[in-house]
Amino acid sequence: MQTAITKQFTAALLAVALLAGAVHALAQSQNPLDEIDLDGLRQRIEAALTEQTDMGHPYSPYVGQNFPRTVYWGDLHVHTHLSADAYSLGNRELDHAAAYRYAKGQAVRTSTGQMARLSRPLDFLLISDHASYLGVVKAEVDKALQTAPETVPQLVADVLQNFVEGISDHRPLTQDPAFLKTIWQDIAETADRHNEPGIFTAFIGYEWTSQPGGNNLHRNVLFMDGAAKAGQITPFSALDSRNPEDLWRFFARYEADTGGRVLSIPHNGNLSNGLMFSDRSFDGDPLTAAYAEMRLRWEPIIEATQEKGDGEAHPALSPDDPFADFETWDQANIMRSIPKEPWMLRHEYARSALKLGLELDAAMGGNPFKFGLTGSSDAHIALATAEENNFFGKFATDEPRAGRAAPSDLPFPARLLAASGYTGIWATENTREALFAALQRKEVYATTGPRITLRFFGGWNFADDDHQQPDLAATGYAQGVPMGGDLPAPPTADAAPRFLVAAQKDALGANLDRLQIVKGWLDEGGKAQEKVHDIALSDGRTLGWLSGQAPALPSTVDPATATYTNSVGAPQLTAVWQDPDFNPAQPAFYYVRVLQIRTPRWTAIDAAFYQTPPQPDLKAELQDRAYSSPIWYTP
Repeated sequence: MQTAITKQFTAALLAVALLAGAVHALAQSQNPLDEIDLDGLRQRIEAALTEQTDMGHPYSPYVGQNFPRTVYWGDLHVHTHLSADAYSLGNRELDHAAAYRYAKGQAVRTSTGQMARLSRPLDFLLISDHASYLGVVKAEVDKALQTAPETVPQLVADVLQNFVEGISDHRPLTQDPAFLKTIWQDIAETADRHNEPGIFTAFIGYEWTSQPGGNNLHRNVLFMDGAAKAGQITPFSALDSRNPEDLWRFFARYEADTGGRVLSIPHNGNLSNGLMFSDRSFDGDPLTAAYAEMRLRWEPIIEATQEKGDGEAHPALSPDDPFADFETWDQANIMRSIPKEPWMLRHEYARSALKLGLELDAAMGGNPFKFGLTGSSDAHIALATAEENNFFGKFATDEPRAGRAAPSDLPFPARLLAASGYTGIWATENTREALFAALQRKEVYATTGPRITLRFFGGWNFADDDHQQPDLAATGYAQGVPMGGDLPAPPTADAAPRFLVAAQKDALGANLDRLQIVKGWLDEGGKAQEKVHDIALSDGRTLGWLSGQAPALPSTVDPATATYTNSVGAPQLTAVWQDPDFNPAQPAFYYVRVLQIRTPRWTAIDAAFYQTPPQPDLKAELQDRAYSSPIWYTP
């Protein structure tokens, strides 16, 4: 019997023979086009080649695979001089074009005259200038410089005060619709000019900046579409309404009118004084299943880490987690006008909100906090910098200089800023459509700056050695669901979920310390619980048989020079982990936290660079990390 390979070889030879015969006939013929049946020859060659390619499975194992093979890196929260606070605090020149050039890897001169450049280009960027008073400060100053330049300092202070009051106390402030439309159209068209499908994605968007009573409810609005659709509207701002539900209704109208797509990303729950993940609506009513459905529809992800503090967990909420206290901001609301109270914390951090979501789902049949995790910078200098050794701060007043980490009475002292963060998106290609689809399905993760590559899959049938497979992702997609997904029903009554995890260090960064899975679940009484599991440890460490904890790695940080070495840790950690305490009757979520080895904090790097004494009350080192989006189990 003729084998498939033999048939393929024979078909190929036939095609070559047919082509050779045609060439010979053409060479011998006086009138070749009259003598040769070209259509018949073409059909015979195509038939032979089709027979060759259709026999059996394709040789290439990647034919037909359509799952994401690439992680794309970017920042979904950057401000330019069009934001009132950015302009007022020193960013007078850096616009959208500068922000895109910087994100694409070009060197840019900062507001303080320094040259800055990323270690590597980013793949995408969302510029999210405040819709409230968008471009107003710059426009007013430009006019004043022509007529009365001596009034500029007071003008800047007055407009900034109006901006803050308008978004905090909802004073009857307005902005010229025609001016706003012009500014917005220019923003959208600039994004289109810098958008390069397959190479770099420039998202169109803005920030909706609601902060009732000084409590943060900010959202970044991200459009999938180009200027042809997104440019049809004017941004719905906090001056229109401070109620998030009104923002979502605006989204519904936008999609109905244009056929476009849009979502929003809440950030800085840690500065909301209990409002961001409240169990009450903006108007104080109990939440309903309809509210949960609406919020999940428009806000599939949240920003879990950025310069104004890390929002994954809080030590008071997770006392058994030694890594919960990371770059914590927990003193007051965003305006520093109302001190923090202990009850507020539960409604401000990602882990506690995910737990609250399980409780609300059991009580009302809807989970409003079933979100994925992203990270961004919130830089107001147009520069998406989130690396400890390349950190240019939040405002122009925070850019590198000797003494910027000294104590200050500013609302956001530079010394407290975190050099964070970035978002990793697993997508099929670098386009607006593909990245937006990944954000919606929550196949995304947050890092506090390093570009750690992280894969996370959940299923029921992963083998113990699947993490050693060379194409781990193919196994993950074939047998499970990726981060952001939902586990299917267990195949048997005694089954327990298994999770496939792999992480690789940033190519230009530190080794990895450990892989952890954070589990949250509802106990028999309907109360949410949590537990952090170390599932892979570097350097041959094992969990203590009595304590259940892993010994800490020694630090390689030299405080005097603010350097470290990769003599400890691992470049890659992988694992298959099965939940040892799984109860099929209990709803649960699982997400991965990856910890690096210790590295110098940016404040220590400043001290070494400028040869100034380190600040004794600031940590000289930290452990940067990545957080995956969760995988959920629902009975």
